[in-house]
Amino acid sequence: MLNLIGTYECKADAKGRLMVPSSLKKQLAPVAANGFVVKRAVFQKCLELYPLDEWQSLMEKVSGLNRFSRKNNDFIRRFTAGVRTIEMDATGRLNIPKDLMMFAGIEKEIVLSSAINIVEIWDKQKYEQAIDNAANDFADLAEEVMGDANDANGIS
Repeated sequence: MLNLIGTYECKADAKGRLMVPSSLKKQLAPVAANGFVVKRAVFQKCLELYPLDEWQSLMEKVSGLNRFSRKNNDFIRRFTAGVRTIEMDATGRLNIPKDLMMFAGIEKEIVLSSAINIVEIWDKQKYEQAIDNAANDFADLAEEVMGDANDANGIS
């Protein structure tokens, strides 16, 4: 399983191309040849970059949903809205489609934030605001998500 580490700042050019920082590019090297899927995030105004293998694994779960359930069908439609496949070029650039850049409000300054097996792509100001807004709630969230009285490490 891919376990990405780090938060990186970079810039996008007028065509939506961004140069992946070398440290992140090295981490993505084992999966870069297969390409990536970029999509709108569910909970935030950012984008998510999935290595193709990670995306296919997720789609196996989604494809198990009953398409004759209206909620499932609506979920699938919204979850996959705007999904695109992209590749990293020989120089290490990704070309993000303009409609997805507009969705996330990305202009020039970008933050690439690792999220275990995917990379979140943020407008820098929006990323900093999201981190600042969540700072006060993080201790409570960490306790709720990771705190288990039965596990000394907090992870079960």
